[in-house]
Amino acid sequence: MTKLLATMIAGLFATAAFAQTPPAVDAKDQAKAEKKVEKAEAKEMKEVAKADDQAAKAATKAEEKKEKAKSKQAKAHVDANEKVAKADAEDKMKAEAKAEKKMAKADEKAAKTIAKADEKAAKAAVEASGDKAVAHAKAQEKKAEAAADLKKAASK
Repeated sequence: MTKLLATMIAGLFATAAFAQTPPAVDAKDQAKAEKKVEKAEAKEMKEVAKADDQAAKAATKAEEKKEKAKSKQAKAHVDANEKVAKADAEDKMKAEAKAEKKMAKADEKAAKTIAKADEKAAKAAVEASGDKAVAHAKAQEKKAEAAADLKKAASK
């Protein structure tokens, strides 16, 4: 009786172990799924690189605009100071007032340009981040589809 019971228990464990092994998947279906995953990953990497490139271009463009604005600002300051230096002694106060007004205007214009450039670069970085997230989600979807296709093929 104990031998019969031991055989039945061993059979039960063997059946449970067999039931847990995944069914064999056809090599053709496996290759198809792997190809789908590779294609999705390649597309994701391409889209991420494109988004990074666009963000980098925007940042570079912003830096160029900022440098140009600072250069114009410095030039305005130099011009104003030169006019003050060239002014007659009687007109010195009037020239200084004019120069200060010109410098303030140049400072304001430079600050606006710098702020707009920074805003544009930040906006491009946010858009790039969104594009990356979308690309990643699409890749995950394709990977899940490939896994589902494998399960479907295995159940045939």
